[in-house]
Amino acid sequence: MSGHEVDLVSRRSAIAGIGQTPYAKNLGRSELDLACEAIIAACDDAGFPVPEVDGIVSYHVEQVSEEALVHALGLDNCSFMARTTSGGGGAASVVGLAAIAVASGQAESVVAFRARNRSKGASYGADPNQGGRPWEKVGAGATDSKQWHHPFGVAAPAQEMALIARRHMHLFGTTAEQFGMQAVAQRFHASRNPHAIMREAITLDDWRNARMIADPIRLVDCSLENDGATAVLVTTPERARDLAQPVVTVLAQAMGAGPIHVSLADYFRRSSSFHDHDFAGRHIAKQVFARAGLTPADVDVAMIFDHFSMAVPLSLEQYGFCGIGAGGPMIESGATRWPAGGLPVNTHGGSNGEAFIHGVNHVPEAVRQLRATSTAQVEGAAVALVTGAITDPAGAVLLGRG
Repeated sequence: MSGHEVDLVSRRSAIAGIGQTPYAKNLGRSELDLACEAIIAACDDAGFPVPEVDGIVSYHVEQVSEEALVHALGLDNCSFMARTTSGGGGAASVVGLAAIAVASGQAESVVAFRARNRSKGASYGADPNQGGRPWEKVGAGATDSKQWHHPFGVAAPAQEMALIARRHMHLFGTTAEQFGMQAVAQRFHASRNPHAIMREAITLDDWRNARMIADPIRLVDCSLENDGATAVLVTTPERARDLAQPVVTVLAQAMGAGPIHVSLADYFRRSSSFHDHDFAGRHIAKQVFARAGLTPADVDVAMIFDHFSMAVPLSLEQYGFCGIGAGGPMIESGATRWPAGGLPVNTHGGSNGEAFIHGVNHVPEAVRQLRATSTAQVEGAAVALVTGAITDPAGAVLLGRG
């Protein structure tokens, strides 16, 4: 795709600062406390005064209210507030919404963040209206498409993704081991990252011996359950150039949905072939590359939403890095593993290695790559792709050095 789509947002904002808290299974701290720490860290990273923040973007299931943040951080001039939509698809869209706000003049300096405290979540049988994850609220969740599978026990993302993975294996000969190779690669990346929760590299035999969660998904394929927060500061390119860090430009953003959308597994597909254009990710890929005037070949490093390891090869296909059905062999070739791979993916360790902050922690790693400060640095990295999940209403951003 070589044409440059007319777009009023592309290259009109930049990420000036990144911040994060420690990541751990139980930090014993509130989401508000974690969010404030990450946001202050992002502003400090940029050399930017916190009170000058005039916009807030958060993840759609965020427990921290904008009101609480405004008071806690002393934001007296907040002119823009927004939240992303629909699960992991919105992971990259926190930056997309911030970029839209800055490019349109609604705000000049926007913080985008996600904070998690998993230790206080509900569990099956607990009050469905208090805390926890949406799929834990089985009674309240049996609406829209969920009414066809929640009552029958398919209520967790691992179960739904297992259905997609099995169909891919059936159609293309993809193997569970190929999914496992991505999990192993990411754990290797995490072993180099001092902020990662899982600091020990694993082998494919370790993956084979891991507990089965939902066939073919094993424990080490799964994202971690942890506390923590991450944040980025998005501002104008002009302001960013006056701040402390090298400028990372938001080359383009895209968000939306395909013609058929049903949460994770799609029970209403016109066809069971992955060649259909039903996944939201493929639509988003076309938009984001066209708006940036780039192609997949221009991308040096990718941060791909990875709630489960098989999401990576499927995303590689949908974003045009390989043909439909070729994601497994691409993983097996070593293409996504640093340092030798041609497209290193999730060089911080991703969601099964560093931490699961709903994929929002992938954004700071993309920035580190473009600043040349990653612990698994891709030499000469100039363009980074950050994606949300391909199966929800999805989103992606392309970031560029300078």
